[in-house]
Amino acid sequence: MSATSAAPGLRLTDVHKSFGPTAVIMGVSLDVARGSRHAIIGPNGAGKTTLFNLISGRFPVTSGTIELNGQKLDGLEPHEINRRGLSRSFQVTSIFARMTVFENIRCGLLWSRGYRYSFWHLLGGQRALNEETDRLIERLNLQSRRNVPAGLLSYAEQRALEIGITVAGGAEVILLDEPTAGMSRSETEYAVALIRTMSEGKTLLIVEHDMSVVFDLADVVTVVVYGEVIASGPPAQIRGDKAVQEAYLGTEAA
Repeated sequence: MSATSAAPGLRLTDVHKSFGPTAVIMGVSLDVARGSRHAIIGPNGAGKTTLFNLISGRFPVTSGTIELNGQKLDGLEPHEINRRGLSRSFQVTSIFARMTVFENIRCGLLWSRGYRYSFWHLLGGQRALNEETDRLIERLNLQSRRNVPAGLLSYAEQRALEIGITVAGGAEVILLDEPTAGMSRSETEYAVALIRTMSEGKTLLIVEHDMSVVFDLADVVTVVVYGEVIASGPPAQIRGDKAVQEAYLGTEAA
């Protein structure tokens, strides 16, 4: 087995990020095993979203390395990282509000299925692409909303659609940034079931504040406080870690 094939899906090694004189990420090292569901938790301002921005290429690292399937991502633009097999969602829902659910999902599928910009190809005639779009919409339980403009969906439906767009590109590694934020309990349960289904066979890295979601979904939980990792391990280990309880979880998680 080669070093690349043996590498984790995602690896951060001594990653630092400063904005001017302000250090935000201070020496984070993290391995996300292929096919695992890995959660990052921590208080507000801990640097969780900054880590996502570093991994996805929105920010350059100050020092350290980030590897995707054994290949360094140094200096790559976000779209180049995406084409190497990493896709992410955002805290604020990012969809094409005036386009239908069907059109949103089809856009997510285009590049990964080999379609490129062309004056003479009409998407309406691409039967295989349209059938694949409908299959993904069915997996999202959005069949009844297929032809509805995305901007008219409920909040939970919009988040589900965004997860669908994130997955549609065929990425092996998926980053979800607070996917259940602002949801009711029933909406959260729906989202968790959807994430579990849509991430099967993929590597998932998730930032989430709802501890019931974290402990339900994650194989491994990493705790970040003030830009540093203070603990990492299986959910049961993290739940019982006194340092984690003091820093973040509180006595209710014990």
